[in-house]
Amino acid sequence: MALTLLLRSPNNPSPLGAVVRRSFRSDAALEAIAKASEQKIPNVILYNYPSFSGAFSALFAHLFHSTLNLPSLILPFSSIHPLKPEDFDIHGVSKCYLLDLIGPKGFALKLAQRSSFEVIAFDHRKSVLAQVPCEEDCPRNLKFHVDVEKSSSSAVYDYFCDQLAHFGFPKGMVASLLDPKDRDRVEMVLKYIEDSDLRRWSLPDIRAFNIGIDQWRSKLNCITNPYMYEQYSIVLMFILRRITGVKFCGFNFLRATLISSSRQNAADKFLNKVFKVHLGRGFYGECLGVRVDGNSNLSDEIGKQLGVKSAAAGLRPIGAVVYMQRNNLKMCLRSIDSATDTSEVAKAYGGGGSPSSSSFIIRMDEYNQWLSVNSS
Repeated sequence: MALTLLLRSPNNPSPLGAVVRRSFRSDAALEAIAKASEQKIPNVILYNYPSFSGAFSALFAHLFHSTLNLPSLILPFSSIHPLKPEDFDIHGVSKCYLLDLIGPKGFALKLAQRSSFEVIAFDHRKSVLAQVPCEEDCPRNLKFHVDVEKSSSSAVYDYFCDQLAHFGFPKGMVASLLDPKDRDRVEMVLKYIEDSDLRRWSLPDIRAFNIGIDQWRSKLNCITNPYMYEQYSIVLMFILRRITGVKFCGFNFLRATLISSSRQNAADKFLNKVFKVHLGRGFYGECLGVRVDGNSNLSDEIGKQLGVKSAAAGLRPIGAVVYMQRNNLKMCLRSIDSATDTSEVAKAYGGGGSPSSSSFIIRMDEYNQWLSVNSS
């Protein structure tokens, strides 16, 4: 499984996700690399941020390694305060992928020269060709995939599809990164990304496509947005279902994007009104909560984002979303940590659910006790 970036360092109780958003060679990234070294994570993936081609490439790398249960560390790589080759003097690495980038001048070459692991770089920009060394000067552990006629996201998708096919699967089972029902639509989106990346601007409604996806650019950092891959599957399918035939309907595409944006804006307003909740009067620890009366449809997305904020505040990685349901007060709990079981709280108060998502009805007097600073 991919190494999550919301791990706690043994010497630091704060989660690694609590970082300054514009710093990419951050404490979070460096601590994640150190953690990967301790665990001897064999696969390191760096993707170009905030590039859609880089982010979709990261998604395909994530799907590949998750499908085969191969441990990996995925990090965004930005030209703003970039990571350095010496940051990757770590134990146990066998492969390092550079997706939609070869890094600052000499980065890929220096990375390969100072290490024994394989470095595999993908890019499509004509400007990087001058940085690719000739075969005689290129170390054997460095491989460049630079195709100026194919976007990096398409090249990485094809690469990991081919790699997956090399692994043995049970008879009759087809190796695939994507569900068959989604494959054609995802590949269509890759064509639109490629049309933009290569500045062809030839596909129908390509301008509408670019306007529509641009608002998601801030979500492409897997450190500050640990739900990036989950959101991809939701957002991507949400947009793709508005495709008519083989064309993007510009109106429907933009409308779908605006609806999703409106939901996020509504969620953001509630996330600015959080308070501390003493779960079970403190018996189950503390987390952050919020009232969303009249907006119960936002409880899932708010709960998960609230869980991230709660962990960043040093509390349990749980979000508590509370609202009136008819004449009852309902509390929904969402967890961002597989080791945290929210259902133990819900079941103790007559509710139920799964470890990551549960709910229950709570009396108003009991609820007030959970908010009291003097709860015991």
